Amino acid sequence: MSSVSFLSDNGGIMQEIDVDFGPGSPRILCLCAPVTHYELNEVPLADADEVAKFATKKRYEEHLSGRFLLDKALSKWGINTSLIEVRRNQFRAPSIAFLPGSWIRQALPSISIGHSKGQAFVALVENGWTIGIDAEPLDLEISSGVFDMMSKGNELVRLRAHPDLSLALWTGKEAIQKAARRGMHLNPREIEIPIENKNTNISIGDSKFQLKSLTHNGFFISVSIGRGNGYDSNPEDELLDRTLERMNNNPDWSVGCNTTRANL
Repeated sequence: MSSVSFLSDNGGIMQEIDVDFGPGSPRILCLCAPVTHYELNEVPLADADEVAKFATKKRYEEHLSGRFLLDKALSKWGINTSLIEVRRNQFRAPSIAFLPGSWIRQALPSISIGHSKGQAFVALVENGWTIGIDAEPLDLEISSGVFDMMSKGNELVRLRAHPDLSLALWTGKEAIQKAARRGMHLNPREIEIPIENKNTNISIGDSKFQLKSLTHNGFFISVSIGRGNGYDSNPEDELLDRTLERMNNNPDWSVGCNTTRANL
């Protein structure tokens, strides 16, 4: 897989990672960049209330670096991020939406954010799909003591016989958990991956996911996509739908509004 490096407006180096699921693949954008220090006011997509609860510098810098990289990815996608906020569902999976009061109805990509050993990763996929990205250093050794926490049955037998494949299994399951938008609420033991394959299709209940693994700059990266809705609606969305319907039915109908970004 190839990558393209470019500078952000603060001079930081970001890299675009080439991820393609073949014929019929949706539009995908994956970026990575070093975790660095940002002030809160430099990262409009950060959640000030969430940041205020961080107990460590590491978590603060990871969050802000991830949200800063998300901003750059969305801009590269063609989205005006001054009108965007980040939401979370009940499992804390992130999504993006237009700010309350913006009165915009436009299809937005689904998102996934990750951090590992000083790097931030962001993945976007076109509307109608969900995506998950997870990465770990190639030299990470996963203790055999956790194998039975992430696998069971024949998969666990194969993993114990081939512990060198544990990194692919670990990142693959996390990528699928993120693509399912359920995180650890989806038991990794219930996700069975043919770990010998770098590209595979996986069924979980009624959902189907594609999984691709690759290496990049010393990291093992897994990306998963699936058909689904990566948008978290709120009551204002329902009101907006009703209002837009009235506007379409009556061209002379108009409304004035202001946009508001939470926590600022």
